[in-house]
Amino acid sequence: MSNHTSIFLPAEWAEQDAILMSWPHAGTDWCYMLQEVCQCYHDIAEAITSDQDLVIVTPEPESVEAQLSDIPNQNRLHIYRVETNDTWARDFGAITVVKDGKNVPLDFKFNGWGLKFAACHDNLINRGLEAEGMFANGLENHLNFVLEGGSIESDGNGTIMTTSNCLLSPNRNGEMTKQEIEEYLKVTFGAKQVLWVDHGDLEGDDTDSHIDTLARFVEGNTIVFTECSNAEDSHYNCLKAMGEQIATFCNADGEAYNLVTVPLPDAIFDEDGLRLPATYANFLITNHSVLVPIYNQPQNDKAALDAIAKAMPNRRVVGIDCNALIKQHGSLHCVTMQFPKNSLNL
Repeated sequence: MSNHTSIFLPAEWAEQDAILMSWPHAGTDWCYMLQEVCQCYHDIAEAITSDQDLVIVTPEPESVEAQLSDIPNQNRLHIYRVETNDTWARDFGAITVVKDGKNVPLDFKFNGWGLKFAACHDNLINRGLEAEGMFANGLENHLNFVLEGGSIESDGNGTIMTTSNCLLSPNRNGEMTKQEIEEYLKVTFGAKQVLWVDHGDLEGDDTDSHIDTLARFVEGNTIVFTECSNAEDSHYNCLKAMGEQIATFCNADGEAYNLVTVPLPDAIFDEDGLRLPATYANFLITNHSVLVPIYNQPQNDKAALDAIAKAMPNRRVVGIDCNALIKQHGSLHCVTMQFPKNSLNL
C-alpha cells in the first residue's frame, strides 16, 4: 500500500448509516428458545430504528417482517434474504475503514471463532450484501486474515485495542507472530499503535476474550472497562490485573485515557451449571443512544447504566434485557455491526 494512502478505522461513535443484525431462525443454535431470543432481537431492533436505519440478514425475510410489523419507523428497516449459520453480526460483518476519504468495507475471514463452530454461510454474508448492491464503494477482500469485529476497538485517533488471548490464538492466524499481526493491523487500519490487553477472560466466553466483553473506547478519550469488586469471584484477579494494565495505556498522542468502570454482573449459570459470560461492556453506540445489555440485576444494572451515562452524557442510555442472548454466550454488541455514514446504498 502506498505511503500516501490516508486510512483510519472510525470509532463506533462516528456518525452511522445503519446497524447490521442477523435474525435468529430454527436452523441456528437458538432453535430451542426461538421465541424468547426473537423478543430480545425485536427490542434491540425497535431501539435501533428509533435512531437510524437497520439492515437485517435472514433466510426468512417474510417471517422477520411479520415479527417487526408492530415497530414504528418501518421505513428504516432493510431486510435481505441471505443464508446464515448463526447471528453474531459483530464478528462476520464487514469492518469499514475510511480510505482516502471513501468508506471501504473490509471483508475478513470468519472461521467460527477459531474453528469452534460452522461458519460456511456467515463467512459469505458480506459478499451476499455486496451482490445486492448495498455497499456504496464495493467490498475489499481481506479473506487471507481471520478477524472478528468484536476482537478490536478503535478510538478513531490511531489506536487499536485488542486482546492477546484472541488475536494470538493458534486457530486464527497461527502462522503469524505477534509482531506480524500488529504490523498487519497498523497497515490495514492506519493505526499508529496497538494496545494489547493481556488479562481478562470471562468464563463461558467462546471468543477467546473479545475486547468488546472487557474494555471499550468511548468519546472523550475514555476507556470503559469491566471491574470485579467481589474477591470471592473467580474473575477477581484477572480483571484486577486487566484494570492495572489499562491504567497504563496512553493514546497515540501520549495522553492517558480517562477511565470508567462498570461492574461485572453477578454470576449467571446455564442449565448445566456452567457460568455464562454476562458483561455490561458489550454495549452498542448508535447515532444518539447507547444500548446497554442488562440482566435483571437491579443494583448492578443501575450502576452500569449510570456509569455509561456519565461517560457519554450526550447520548440517551437505553437498557435492554439480554438474558436471552447470554444463553448462547454473547450479548448486545455481539449481535450488531455499525456502518459509518456514507458506507451504504439504502
